Amino acid sequence: MKLYEYEAKQIFEKFGLTIPKQIAVIETTEELEFSNLNFPIMIKAMVLIGGRGKAGGIKKADNSDEAKQIVSEMLDLTIHGYPIDKLLLEEAVDIASEIYLSVTTDPATFDVVIVTSASGGIDIEEIARTKPEEIWKNSILDNSKILPDLIAQEAVDFLIKKNPDLKAVDDQLKTTICSLFSVFQQVEAKVCEINPLILTKDNKIIAADAKLVLDDNSLYRQAPMLKSISIDPNSKRHDVSEQTQFEALAYKIGFPYLDLLNEPVNFVKEEDKLYVGLVPGGAGYGIFSIDEVVNVGKRYFDGNVIPINFMDSGGGPSLSKVADMFHILMDHPAADLIITSRFGGISSCDIFIQGLIMSLRDRFMKNKRMIPVFGRMVGTDLAAAKAFFERAKRETPEPLKDLHIIIGNQKIMADVIKDGIEYGFKVKKEIKQGGGN
Repeated sequence: MKLYEYEAKQIFEKFGLTIPKQIAVIETTEELEFSNLNFPIMIKAMVLIGGRGKAGGIKKADNSDEAKQIVSEMLDLTIHGYPIDKLLLEEAVDIASEIYLSVTTDPATFDVVIVTSASGGIDIEEIARTKPEEIWKNSILDNSKILPDLIAQEAVDFLIKKNPDLKAVDDQLKTTICSLFSVFQQVEAKVCEINPLILTKDNKIIAADAKLVLDDNSLYRQAPMLKSISIDPNSKRHDVSEQTQFEALAYKIGFPYLDLLNEPVNFVKEEDKLYVGLVPGGAGYGIFSIDEVVNVGKRYFDGNVIPINFMDSGGGPSLSKVADMFHILMDHPAADLIITSRFGGISSCDIFIQGLIMSLRDRFMKNKRMIPVFGRMVGTDLAAAKAFFERAKRETPEPLKDLHIIIGNQKIMADVIKDGIEYGFKVKKEIKQGGGN
């Protein structure tokens, strides 16, 4: 769960971090008239996505007319395709310098990591890429709830070395670093970030921004804290910048999905490779499917086979949800082939095959893109599934001409995958030569 900036700042303030004076959160220009404004003020777009500053989502207003114009323009703005519904108004502070500070978890080791730089602001990613010596990192190996004094002092010393002006606020810096670490540990966060952490012209350290992402698995424990800032602990909100179009759609429908390709909408396919979408029967088999597609691709196809997604139907998916799973991959511009399976333990093979065929018939009627589907099903309701499948193939052969489902255990899944990949390469070659699909 990602919090809006104003929500994160409320939590930061509870832990002793200094934030700018919060004025209001508004949704219309008219609400400016009811806000007690002492200019200058900052007007900030409240969207769960990064890059607001460069996209025009953070601006300073020096008077009422300017504020009205900015609010009106910003509420009509979209940032990376996402509309702005509400704005934060807060006091503007005089900036002497900007610092970057965060506490997060290393995805490779799961160690807690503190990161800071005296070159904070909107270009911190570029600084990290081109001048890594400007970034200080330290891993906390023992998962301490309180930041060790020695590590906090090392961070302060690094910042002062890079910016001697910070010597005047060394105690404030140390307190801020320790407080942010406490936030991270106490609220069971995945990310705590301040960018920028501002040194003001009158030597104060202020968290001008706030990013806080909570671990969904801990929300029930954090319910009292969330309720104290008027957040329903059962709600789910994610940083949309972390989701692809297809991940967001799957999340909305209600099943786990992960793209393995960056920016799939704009992804440029390599002509000699086959891109395989996966609709497995469970999370464990979803992970296995990725590995097996890669293994078969390396063994028989010179490594030219690329799995494009992870997916999990969950136990007992509805017919419509099964159909939606196939729709997502049929719509995926990278997908050349879908490999699927149903072991039918909790889930019904009958519901699975009906949902799959429903999606293919629907796409055929609407003249939507269709790609080959290879798979196997065995388990619960297999007899009914087999009868439905055979009847459907007789009744509507054209929409199902590229649907190949093995019923029962007469062929292992690795061979089904191999057969599917061979067929996928054949179809891809025919398309390239103008033979069609």
